[in-house]
Amino acid sequence: MAVEVVSDSEFQSILEQNSKVVVKFSADWCGNCKLFAPKFKRVSNEAENSDMVFLDINAEKNPLARKLAQVDNLPYLAVFKDGVYLDGSASNKEEYLRGLMAQL
Repeated sequence: MAVEVVSDSEFQSILEQNSKVVVKFSADWCGNCKLFAPKFKRVSNEAENSDMVFLDINAEKNPLARKLAQVDNLPYLAVFKDGVYLDGSASNKEEYLRGLMAQL
């Protein structure tokens, strides 16, 4: 599944409409965010993850989503189940991403 780039205005409705949501928060100036983007995209395209929605949100331009996920550094990875924030942390490690996804 492709990674969707979304804003605050779409974020809440996506959480309400999807059971399993994986989010990468980033910023245009963040080098580690850019380096992690291809890994995030590759994981999102894996067949076993087809039941999850993958989102990319610019943390600087979307304060409501940032607050909901408790973003404190970038890149920040978070998971939501049935609209509820489960867990997240600043990381650019694929292993951490997979660990978060296992919670879903």
